[in-house]
Amino acid sequence: MISVSGLRSLLPAVLIWIMNFKSCLSQHEENSTTFNYTDYNYSGVDYDDFPSVCVKEANRQFRLWFMSTFYSIICFLGLAGNLLVILTFFYFKRLKTMTDVYLLNLSFADLLFALSLPFWAANSMAEWVLGLVVCKAMHTIYKVSFYSSMFLLSFISVDRYFAISKAVSAHRHRSQAVFLSKVSSAVIWVMALIFSTPEMKYTTINNNTCTPYTSNSDRLRVSIQASQITLAFALPLLVMCICYSSIVQTLCQARNFERNKAIKVILAVVAVFLVCQVPYNLVLFWTTVVTAQGGTKDCNYDNRLLYATDVTQCVAFLRCCLNPFVYAFIGVKFRHDLLKLLKDLGCMSQERFFRYTCGRRRSSAANDTETTTTFSP
Repeated sequence: MISVSGLRSLLPAVLIWIMNFKSCLSQHEENSTTFNYTDYNYSGVDYDDFPSVCVKEANRQFRLWFMSTFYSIICFLGLAGNLLVILTFFYFKRLKTMTDVYLLNLSFADLLFALSLPFWAANSMAEWVLGLVVCKAMHTIYKVSFYSSMFLLSFISVDRYFAISKAVSAHRHRSQAVFLSKVSSAVIWVMALIFSTPEMKYTTINNNTCTPYTSNSDRLRVSIQASQITLAFALPLLVMCICYSSIVQTLCQARNFERNKAIKVILAVVAVFLVCQVPYNLVLFWTTVVTAQGGTKDCNYDNRLLYATDVTQCVAFLRCCLNPFVYAFIGVKFRHDLLKLLKDLGCMSQERFFRYTCGRRRSSAANDTETTTTFSP
């Protein structure tokens, strides 16, 4: 037992120890406070070293009305126009030349792409909720349609080159032309499917968006876009330029210029396609260069690239609905067949059909030669 005298002698020592402990704590807090406010001088921090988030809300709002409006128009016109072209081909059994077969396959490619546009609109305006299978199918259909369209236009230019610049040899092999065009069309679809393999393999759902790329600086994006520009634009453009320049030289040397009307609609189709595709491919080329350099840190510049991509891509998508209207406005034979189809379906009266066709058919009857196609004027 501790005596009272012992407690009296121990109490002062305990008080002295407590006072020393509090003094130590106060000194530590003072040193800690001094350390925080002197060593971490927040006024000297360079905030430029921290990454900032690029706000793209304005681009999202732009897509809400722009994509929905244009995709709806393109989808409706593409479905209606290409279905009429396909129905006219099969109703009148007009597959008589290589160009007819290629143009029919072109309509199928455009129709296939038009069917995918509602999914493109959903991916552009909201989070992707349709699953990975539909995501891969959408990108694959777009690339197959894109590659096949460009390859078909290239083959059309080669066919027109042999039909006009090499008319003698083309006439000699005329009986084999349709069969050869069907085989080559099948090869074109297979090639388009092969070149679309990266989309089938790498397309995934990233940040609730259906895309084959992980970011704007993805190296895979450089490879896919560079191959698309080379194989589906630059190479077909080179083939078409060589073929049609040779055709123009042949026509300039000929005395009879009636053959010029036979390729008029083909030139119009190619011109429409190039007008639609050149702006988009230029923007695509520039975004590929920026991606190869590691992307851009300028938020305003990045947003401007997004606006340019959205607008030029919609213009490029117009190709799936413009080709049928080019046929209808330029091709006299196709316009006559289309009007006859509408008459047979009950969509046009007999009087209106004769009023639209009789005068024009009489004026163009003398111009029908063996070199003209179903879509010739």
